[in-house]
Amino acid sequence: MSPDGSATVGLPAKADDGDWRRVHPASPFVRGWVALAAVGYFFGRDAFERILQGRDILDPNLNGRVPWLLAGGGIVLLLTVGGFILSWYFTRYQVAGGYVRVNTGFVFKQQRQARLDRVQAIDIVQPLLARIFGLAELKFEVADAGESAVRLAYLPLAQAKQLRATILARAAGVVSGPETPQEIPEAPEHVVLSVPPSRLIGSLLLSEQTVGILLGAVASIAISVYTENSAIFLALIPAVLGIGAAYWSSFNKGYNFTAAISPDGIRLRYGLLDTQAQTLPPGRIQALKVTQPPIWRIFGWYRMQVNVAGYGGAAGNENAARTTLLPVGMKPDVMRMLSLVLPDPGVEDPERVFTSGLEGLAGLTSGDAFVTTPRRARLLAPLGWRRNGFLATRTALLIRSGRWWRTLVLVPHQRTQSMALQQGPLARRFGVADLVLHTTAGPVVPRLYQADVEVAVQLFDQQAARAREARKRQTSEQWLAEVSGQVPPQSPTQSLPHAPTQEDPQHG
Repeated sequence: MSPDGSATVGLPAKADDGDWRRVHPASPFVRGWVALAAVGYFFGRDAFERILQGRDILDPNLNGRVPWLLAGGGIVLLLTVGGFILSWYFTRYQVAGGYVRVNTGFVFKQQRQARLDRVQAIDIVQPLLARIFGLAELKFEVADAGESAVRLAYLPLAQAKQLRATILARAAGVVSGPETPQEIPEAPEHVVLSVPPSRLIGSLLLSEQTVGILLGAVASIAISVYTENSAIFLALIPAVLGIGAAYWSSFNKGYNFTAAISPDGIRLRYGLLDTQAQTLPPGRIQALKVTQPPIWRIFGWYRMQVNVAGYGGAAGNENAARTTLLPVGMKPDVMRMLSLVLPDPGVEDPERVFTSGLEGLAGLTSGDAFVTTPRRARLLAPLGWRRNGFLATRTALLIRSGRWWRTLVLVPHQRTQSMALQQGPLARRFGVADLVLHTTAGPVVPRLYQADVEVAVQLFDQQAARAREARKRQTSEQWLAEVSGQVPPQSPTQSLPHAPTQEDPQHG
């Protein structure tokens, strides 16, 4: 077992509570339908082609071998189905002793387990075929896993929701006894925002990817006209198909995006054919990034991404979707999501501070409190030196950058793992340096650009002290012992809300 108990392989450990349970009997068929389809295709392809051609179903030359072929096909089918049945029979799970455990394998046995107090997020995933059968897969993300430490597929949807509620309740410290999943109801939720399909489509059509495609198309047409060779368009067919697939995947993943807040965390739902429901417990987000491409500024759109321990880097479309907190939203949506991620922003006027981080320019914005690149280094970033800057609040470090591609990065103090000061030859000439904050892997890379050297060194020491003090105050891995539930603002124009206690009448 790893030091924090996130995943282990071996014999099942004896638990003091909780019964071992099996997944749904249809699970192996939902997972392995491709294998059955391949068997059917291999043995039925020739007969299907002969039917289309109006010939006999069976080749006359094979009449003597038909029984053997049918017997061989039957054996392969029986072995495949038998493997599915054995896979189901030997797949069991248990929530007990502070762990969630999953046993698999009938030849090579394996047990994977995750500590409940290290659970970073829980996803409910429903591929199209699973949705037809009313089934769902649970993914448990833990602090040090590059991929899902535990994947439990498949359960009836209602049972999956109950199990998620049980694990989140125990991870939060609400439940510590031997209660079964059926005794813990799913926590209520309050929807705070949703992304209209029209806005999602518009964001895709006006994305940086679209601009690149248009430039590539213009270049291809110019080359074709100049060389008088139209065959170049045939070579672009694979690229066009790939681009179309990328657009469809982004639309499929972002469709019907909904964010809600509940006592067990932030809930995100999205997907057209394959649906996914994520639950991020409060305090598990390691870093957050708000970006605004130049074209999106016309419509006031923003994108929000996060680093969450366990999700790893954002390589691949699946992880990119899972690390997206808001695919496209207006400024009130951004403010509302910021209020959920950081209920205590650590400043008296969070609306003004975050607006300055999203839109501000030093010297041009009234009340801009960000410390920016010194004027003497403006030649290094003629357009962005007024934007590059930082602001340390009582609870987080805010870093902004980019004049055209605006970016605001937020890192809670306790999530700063390490830091580094970097200075190249030009930076030494102008007396500036970059400060890089290290968090868990993901799409957010916190980096302060071109700060005055003395300011950067001072920030390095102060941020290290803030991180130590913040971690000392975090005395428990159970997030409910550190934060209480919060209610989102009722109006987009309200300032960021406080975090009311559990006795708050708004929570019943």
